[in-house]
Amino acid sequence: AAMRSRAEVDATLQTAKLNPAELLPAVHCFSFGPQAGGGECCLLQLEPGLCAELEAGRSLIIRGEKDEHAVLCSKDKTYDMKIADTSNMLLFVPGCKTPEELKADQASCNIIHSQIAGFSKNYWELRRCRPKLKKLRKLLMEDPYEGPDSRKDQASTFSKYTTEDLLNLIQASEEEILHQLQVIDACKIEGYWRILDFDYEMKLLNHVTQLIDSESWPLSKVPLCACLEELGSLEPREMIEHILLSYGRKYVDDGEVFFEMHEDKICRAIAQMLLQNAVKFNLSEFEEVWQQSVPEGMTTRLDQLQGLALVDKSSRPETIFLLKVEDLPEDNQERFNSLFGIREKWTEMDITPYIQDLCAEKQTVGTLLTKYARSSMLNGVKVYNSRRPIS
Repeated sequence: AAMRSRAEVDATLQTAKLNPAELLPAVHCFSFGPQAGGGECCLLQLEPGLCAELEAGRSLIIRGEKDEHAVLCSKDKTYDMKIADTSNMLLFVPGCKTPEELKADQASCNIIHSQIAGFSKNYWELRRCRPKLKKLRKLLMEDPYEGPDSRKDQASTFSKYTTEDLLNLIQASEEEILHQLQVIDACKIEGYWRILDFDYEMKLLNHVTQLIDSESWPLSKVPLCACLEELGSLEPREMIEHILLSYGRKYVDDGEVFFEMHEDKICRAIAQMLLQNAVKFNLSEFEEVWQQSVPEGMTTRLDQLQGLALVDKSSRPETIFLLKVEDLPEDNQERFNSLFGIREKWTEMDITPYIQDLCAEKQTVGTLLTKYARSSMLNGVKVYNSRRPIS
């Protein structure tokens, strides 16, 4: 394109009925460059925190397999990516100066000729979202670890996963994935992340609790060295330490490593062991058997079972059954459909442990219930049921 002269610019301003005195003296004249094709450039809108990540030389990574909606991850956060259309054409002009820059640079040339390198009619918008971590447990549960003597483990055809593999497969940031591995008590065996088979985990826990009992150690001060010494002939030492880390808090006292055992977590695991062998359990019988099954000095309470088991107060006698939050769908609507399929009406207290993990940043259980359920009063108690018919 031929370059415009100042006279041509002034004539155009006159035609447009614009007063040159009200405008900056510098004029930008644009022309399309030879490579200015659409669709080759993508725009990504970043919040200041993410901008700072890139400016500091760190990476942002897009994660997702072909059948998944793409998410963008920083080191510690996950964002949904959505295309936002704009009514204005967005032009990419290398070295383009803003009015502020032109005002500051009084010596700038009267006419600036710039080439448009590309254009777009949309941009990617990022929205902070919950990391999609359900798949992490699912992958590791394909092949749970049953112990060093397991023939199944030696003959297994299932994939095993390193940290690198999980970063490629899970739609979450590295910090969120590593935190979740801790939450689900995964451990590294020969460089691969594994979840212990529940029966094997209970076998290990049983060894530890029996030793605590026979040695009369306080539950707040279980010595690591003595545990490894006593139980090392029965199970690998790293498995003994892993079970202590899973069910206790590690601390150092006078140079020696001790564990303070988590009473609630141990009681919960023993309840799961009792409940997984029955469809429903008479509540009062269960409470009796459960208290008898836990280590000496521990007290069982139903609130230890939040998100693990549900009490049916409407049956006579009252019953309890296993309902694990990790077995429910990750999608909000599907989660509510599943819960209302199990029980038609829920109190807020009963449903909270099963939807708490769905709360996004600054979201409460109350806002989720307002969106996905309708409330009514039943015998003076507020209950929630589905907004839509459940098939």
